[in-house]
Amino acid sequence: MDAERTAIAKACLDAAHDGSLSFPQIIGRLQAGGFEGYSVDYRRNSQTYYLPDGDNIALALPQSPAPVAAAFDGAAVEALVHWAQANGPDYSYVAFCERVKAAGCAGYLVSFIGRRVVYYGRTAETHVELFPR
Repeated sequence: MDAERTAIAKACLDAAHDGSLSFPQIIGRLQAGGFEGYSVDYRRNSQTYYLPDGDNIALALPQSPAPVAAAFDGAAVEALVHWAQANGPDYSYVAFCERVKAAGCAGYLVSFIGRRVVYYGRTAETHVELFPR
């Protein structure tokens, strides 16, 4: 991974956590940088960004004390995604991460080319969310 793409990925990760960019803005920057998607792994505390040629970069997530709940609650995950999409004054990505882990989400895979996010639990149960049009 070249330094420019690493810087883009790091800036987007930081912006998600400090709230300076929205999810659509982050997607736009990552796509402009040539990325085809990324994954978040709450159990490893890492986020991996993928290029079409197979190259990737894994970055550490800020430490979080909240564990991933054992049971996956797809309805709760869906509600949290809609809360995030509304981007109201009470929303923050940090709060989203804590709440989605409490709903049993162990991580998620974002596919720009598939225009979807697959949220998964510790038992490999999933919830698929298509990008809004």
